[in-house]
Amino acid sequence: MGIQALYTAATGMKAMDFKLSVTANNLANIETVAFKRSRVNFEDLLYRTLEQPGLRNGLETPLPLGQQVGLGVAVSNTQLDFTQGAFDQTGLPLDMAIEGDGLFQVQAFIDNQEKTVYTRAGNFTTNSNGEIVLGNTMGARLEPQITIPQDAVEIAISPQGLVQVRQQGAVEFQDVGQIQLARFINPAGLKQLGKNLYDQTDASGPPIIANPTQDGTGAILANTLELSNVEPVRELVELIRTQRSFELNSQSIQSADQTLQTVNNLRRF
Repeated sequence: MGIQALYTAATGMKAMDFKLSVTANNLANIETVAFKRSRVNFEDLLYRTLEQPGLRNGLETPLPLGQQVGLGVAVSNTQLDFTQGAFDQTGLPLDMAIEGDGLFQVQAFIDNQEKTVYTRAGNFTTNSNGEIVLGNTMGARLEPQITIPQDAVEIAISPQGLVQVRQQGAVEFQDVGQIQLARFINPAGLKQLGKNLYDQTDASGPPIIANPTQDGTGAILANTLELSNVEPVRELVELIRTQRSFELNSQSIQSADQTLQTVNNLRRF
C-alpha cells in the first residue's frame, strides 16, 4: 500500500499544480477588460474494492461497510465564471459594456479563416475605414458591420444598441447601424481563444441573436467598460489553499517513503 500512496499523492500534486496555473492566469488578467475568471473542478479517481459493502458474513448478515481505497484525484474541467464585472465610466464614445448575459459579435481570423466569434470586451475603436473594431491585437470588426463617417463630431449609442452620429454642420443625429448581441444557453461551454475572444462549441450550443434588451441579451451601457470579475482577495486565498494542499500531498509522499524505508530495513534483522 505504501507504493500506491506514492502514486495517489502524486496525482494530488499534479492536480494542485494545474490549479495553480489557472489561478495565476486569473490574477494575471485582473486588468483585462471584461475578463472572466476560471474555476478548476476536480473528481476522485477509481477505487480499489477490497471488500464489497453489503456482503454477507458467516451469519448471513449483510456487512454495513466495506473496504475501499481511492487512487487519487484528477482535474475534471475548468469552468468559466460569467458573473458580471464592475463598470467603469470612461467617457469614450465607443466604449460599451453589456449589463446582462449577451456578448458582442465580431469578425476575426481564426486559423487563417474569417469567422464570427464573441466577446464581452467593449473597448471598441475605429479602423482606417471608419469601421467599429475591437481594441485588441487583431482589430476584430464588430458584426453587423457599422461604419462611422469621417466627419462625425458626436456619437451616441442607446441601451437598445442603436448607433447614431451627428456630422459636422448638422443639428440632428442620424442612424448608422444597429448592434446585435448573442446569448448562449451554456456560456461556460464556450471555447477561450485568447485576445478576449470566445468561440461557440457543441457544449455552449448555438448563439441566440437579438437586439440589446431583447431575449435576455441585456442592455448596452455607452461610454462604459466592464472590468474583470477577478476578485484579488479570493484568488489569493485560493493560492494559499492550493499551496497548502500541494505541501500536504508532498508530505504524504514523504510518509509513504518512510514507511517503505522501514519495511526495507526489516531485511537487516
